[in-house]
Amino acid sequence: MHHHTLAILKPDCLKNGHQGLVIDLIIKAGYKIIDMRMIRMTKAQAEGFYEVHRGKPFYEGLTLFMSSGPCIPLVLEKENAVKDFRKLIGATDPGEAEAGTIRRDFATSKQMNAVHGSDSDENAAIEIGFFFTQSEMIANL
Repeated sequence: MHHHTLAILKPDCLKNGHQGLVIDLIIKAGYKIIDMRMIRMTKAQAEGFYEVHRGKPFYEGLTLFMSSGPCIPLVLEKENAVKDFRKLIGATDPGEAEAGTIRRDFATSKQMNAVHGSDSDENAAIEIGFFFTQSEMIANL
């Protein structure tokens, strides 16, 4: 059985020209890319996506950062997609991430940490729906 997760290559990843390297690592880790696009979120869209964090000290900075430049949301497919992707990207703070993880290798700070990954199957479904329609994904299977 295949599962899905959402990844977002964040503005710092694109600004630093790392998107190709990160996508290559994702593919080498056994993920199939079901859908992807390059977008630039408005502040309101970033606030909507990160609504679960509203009221937390990092919320304002996070939504400003995520709307500061283009990013690439991707729908990824693999057995145990969420769990395995969280392992591949590493800890939120790149200083605490294990060697060889995406955040350890490409992030510059806890906020500018190169990539987002869903934290549960339930949230993956919600997050994927924020950026992609079911019909778009089916067309790419």
